[in-house]
Amino acid sequence: MRRRASLAWSVPALLMALPVAAVSMFRAIPAEWPLIVVQLLSFTPWMVLPAAVALVLALPGRRLWVIVTTSALLALQVLWLFPLDPGRQQALPDGTPTASVRVMSLNTEYGEADADTIVRLVREHGVQLLTLQEHTQRLEDALRSAGMDKLLPNVLSEPNDDASGGAVYSVFPIEAVGLLPDTPFRMDVTRVLVTDGGAASTAALNLTNVHALPPVDERIGQWRSDLDKVARQASRPGNHLLVGDYNATYDHSEFRSLLDAGTGSQQEASKLVDVGTASGGRFSPTWPMEGPPLPGIVIDHMVTTPRISSSGYSVHRIPGSDHAAIMATLVIPAG
Repeated sequence: MRRRASLAWSVPALLMALPVAAVSMFRAIPAEWPLIVVQLLSFTPWMVLPAAVALVLALPGRRLWVIVTTSALLALQVLWLFPLDPGRQQALPDGTPTASVRVMSLNTEYGEADADTIVRLVREHGVQLLTLQEHTQRLEDALRSAGMDKLLPNVLSEPNDDASGGAVYSVFPIEAVGLLPDTPFRMDVTRVLVTDGGAASTAALNLTNVHALPPVDERIGQWRSDLDKVARQASRPGNHLLVGDYNATYDHSEFRSLLDAGTGSQQEASKLVDVGTASGGRFSPTWPMEGPPLPGIVIDHMVTTPRISSSGYSVHRIPGSDHAAIMATLVIPAG
């Protein structure tokens, strides 16, 4: 009778743990997995739920090996939710002059995001630097009508109706520097001169407006190529902010490899910082905000070089877009 009762609990526990184990294997091995696995890995954070249920079912069964197995799987999910090294901001020497900037980024979903809401968020949160992906001329006109030019008067814009458009709005002087090569969506590099009025210091920021191709059908190779180009840009000298729609989560080895790419020379290389992950933002999905009822995931990221510190990371839903806006305050060393 006891054996039957034990099986009645242990078997469901193992059945619940099986998909968790499969996803965990793919997550743990940094291989170039096929499309279906790459897409499945996006939802890794949600595996903590069946892993917890599996452990709860295993306990009444009192089979030690089942309890140990389900406990280990749950511990692994928690470890991935709270990674030990998401990238650490480097402390600057005492007396280093800095300049701060409030940054916001949004994929506007073919320019359908509500312009009034965007402008309201910029005004209410004191946003000084805004990057938009999938920017269109219609949205640009709507933003101007809503008063964006009074808040962020400096603009570099390349609108397009096919999702490849992008724009940078800034209260600070900006200069177009270049464009990441051979990417289907525009990824412009912009130099921003961030000035801290109180401290009378100016910091140069290399801003990359990221919009990687999504990993779908035969284009998965282009997705990997796009992320690699972002990593190469981050390896250049200087203070970098690489922000936007990566179409990748922290659970993709391709994204973690980008963070590991480091900056500067080999001797000075250090891990890039994913501001959202470092701030506990793995619980704040950025997609999908509308459409099919899928579990939310984080595919929009602010990635910085480690000498840039951050605070106040937040996620904001905007009507009309299937992406949420991400926002944070960055402190950049001057010079």
